Amino acid sequence: MSRKLHKSLLGGGGDPLENRKLLLFWARFSISVANAVTFLALLWLLFYAEVKDTSRDFLNVLLGAYVAVLAKSTDYWFKDKKDAEAEETNGEEK
Repeated sequence: MSRKLHKSLLGGGGDPLENRKLLLFWARFSISVANAVTFLALLWLLFYAEVKDTSRDFLNVLLGAYVAVLAKSTDYWFKDKKDAEAEETNGEEK
């Protein structure tokens, strides 16, 4: 008996491997969006909010450290890499 598979944007139907890959994509995407929103919030606090001088120094340090987080996130999305998920799909597991 053939069973109809319902696929959705967030997973939940179809091939388990494809579901996991889709859920991993959304998890990584949501973490990247959260990183960008946090960075923008730090920028807003630094340039537009009324903040004491001692807190402003702390914001500068936080912003400088957060640039590294954004660089890693950008590297993840745009740098060529060996994709373990693609290897798993092709049957080339280690």
